[in-house]
Amino acid sequence: MNDLEFSFEPDPMDVFRMSLTMGDTVSASQILTLLEGEDGQTLEDALQELETACVRLDISDLPKNGGTGDTAVRLKQETQLVREGLNPKALEPNDPLRLYLEEVAAVPACGDEQRLAQQGGAAEALTHLGLSRVIELAQEFVGYGVLLLDLIQEGSLGLWQAIGCYREGEYAAHRDRWIRFYLARAVILQAHSSGIGQKMRRAMEDYRQVDERLLSELGRNPTTEEIAEELHMNVEETLIVKKMIDNARMLDKAVRPEEEDEDPEAEQAVQDTALFQMHQRIGDLLSNLDEPDAKLLTLRFGLEGGRPASPEETGRILGMTAQDVLAREAAALAKLRNL
Repeated sequence: MNDLEFSFEPDPMDVFRMSLTMGDTVSASQILTLLEGEDGQTLEDALQELETACVRLDISDLPKNGGTGDTAVRLKQETQLVREGLNPKALEPNDPLRLYLEEVAAVPACGDEQRLAQQGGAAEALTHLGLSRVIELAQEFVGYGVLLLDLIQEGSLGLWQAIGCYREGEYAAHRDRWIRFYLARAVILQAHSSGIGQKMRRAMEDYRQVDERLLSELGRNPTTEEIAEELHMNVEETLIVKKMIDNARMLDKAVRPEEEDEDPEAEQAVQDTALFQMHQRIGDLLSNLDEPDAKLLTLRFGLEGGRPASPEETGRILGMTAQDVLAREAAALAKLRNL
């Protein structure tokens, strides 16, 4: 009989899940990045495991999207409706969302939720009391591609789950956590089906390329506004992409902690090499300037290892006014950009 050796790589999602503890928060971009290319059922199974582990979901790093066709029009309408206070009368008389909101408003809802939850056997009363809270929380998730009535339906599932599994503690916090989980779950599933994971990856790759190019061109870290201009995005969208990148780095560290710790000397060598290359590039750029301008930029941006100097400090060293420093700085940077 031949001896066969089998080597199985650990599933990244399993490794990531094992790194979590009760009460931890997982971002939507982390989940979608890990499960990019997987089918919807695999994602649902993963979310079920996170639910069982009492992990919170954060969708704030998802880009808001408007869907397509009639859905896009409706999503835009609902976003405006929520912004104005969610008045049912702003909708058509036979609109399903209006009918539901009016129905919930007509249901008598009075009682002490904490006392009812502790007594047990009051599921119907707790449901009536909790539906208005579902509607309130669902409004926080409008604009991420899921219609408000669908969000309310998913949030109601979270409410029923909260009622069924409550044992002790503050009921209101317990209820809200479950409602928010199911609302976030609906948004993440919709984002996956819309291919948001792939779009997010492309956006992160574009951000990194622009960031690296501007660093090389400017000789300093680019501002968010500069990156946003190159990406043809607004600043808010650019910050969302940056948050996705930060979350991806955290995810990589959680999934591959051993690899990062195996050879810290090699990692330091890579950092040193990158630092050397950056300084070399900065030196090449400054060589295209007159010596006074090169000295001015070196002082202003701390290019020799010191802290960046203010215009006033730079002016005192170079015998210039702060206004002259800023004017020459702008001219020197403009010259570097045109190289």
